[in-house]
Amino acid sequence: MNDSFTFSRRDFLQKMSAGVGASALSLPFLAQAAQADPLFQDRKLGIALVGLGSYSTNQLAPALQKTQHCRLAGIVTGTPSKAEAWKQKYNIPDKNIYNYQNFDRIADNPDIDVVYVVLPNNMHTEYVIRAARAGKHVICEKPLAITVKECQDMIDACKKANRQLAVGYRLHYEPFTLEMMRLGQQKVFGAVKFVEASDGFKAGDPNQWRLKKAMAGGGPLMDVGIYAVNGVRYVTGEEPISVTAQFGPKTNPQKFKEVEETMFWQFELPSGAVSNSTTSYSAGVERLYAAAENGWFELRPAFGYGPLKGNTSKGPIEQPIVTHQAVHMDGVCKTLLDGQKLPDHITGEEGLRDVRLLQAIYRAAETGRKIDLKESGFVSKSPYSAATASK
Repeated sequence: MNDSFTFSRRDFLQKMSAGVGASALSLPFLAQAAQADPLFQDRKLGIALVGLGSYSTNQLAPALQKTQHCRLAGIVTGTPSKAEAWKQKYNIPDKNIYNYQNFDRIADNPDIDVVYVVLPNNMHTEYVIRAARAGKHVICEKPLAITVKECQDMIDACKKANRQLAVGYRLHYEPFTLEMMRLGQQKVFGAVKFVEASDGFKAGDPNQWRLKKAMAGGGPLMDVGIYAVNGVRYVTGEEPISVTAQFGPKTNPQKFKEVEETMFWQFELPSGAVSNSTTSYSAGVERLYAAAENGWFELRPAFGYGPLKGNTSKGPIEQPIVTHQAVHMDGVCKTLLDGQKLPDHITGEEGLRDVRLLQAIYRAAETGRKIDLKESGFVSKSPYSAATASK
């Protein structure tokens, strides 16, 4: 944080200094405590949503009506009718409404602290970099970008601007998911031996941007498949050391002429555990399952907007039901308000790790060969094991 950001919060941060060591994995529950503690309500960060598609409209904007540490302060859209509708619905002042041409003027707007990029994948890099240069912290939807280079460019731009970059991994703040992390990483049922992580749905509109490779970077793997990749990593607390992969058949070649329809892949992990995953745009699947030495545990559904549902070999997983997007944005903004560094599992570097693995999966499927991730330079220390151990 630079001085201009932290100075106005000095008294707040001093009062909060006793609590800033809280684990990142406890952040979902801070929202409940905030309701009873006026210190948390001393300042709400203003968020501007860039792109007013279905996710912003149906998930993020409603969630921002429930948050304790942030608020919907502005919007960026290329559609005047949307701007007017949002202005009326959420009482957004004209000075906080931007289009893609005048977006950079956001630098002069003190109402906006955080820019949330909710655009097609190929537009992430441009708007993350522009937001950072405008002096704003950034949350970017997953995948962080289409290529590894673009991810690194975004990370570098935010560091140069002394701004923080978070990725829209809402499940990292969701209680059922946190319990899966705990069960796997703390070996509650013994060492994990096998993980099945799969996510898919039936894609509708054949003209949607997700089916255009130039905009999406790929098919379901670049969309919901990333949940499965991330799920294997956070359940085990390990980074894959090799991958094999296969493209599924195209049952509708015209619809899927640019991207894969279905994909399968298998990871090997340092402990000897293995995983098997599926992603698809032609059928629904949503499961995160782990078999361990002395039992099993799973979420099904596992990756959607909720409510999630979990079971173990000893009985059901009981956790509070939360609005995923609200606890995610509150968790990120609480950290920023505290003047702290974002935990590793939510940063741009974490987004880069997943994009590296997505590209390795594609390479394995294209070549029909096992990709040794150690030799390819993909392996890095897991950001999850340390966080869970401190819970």
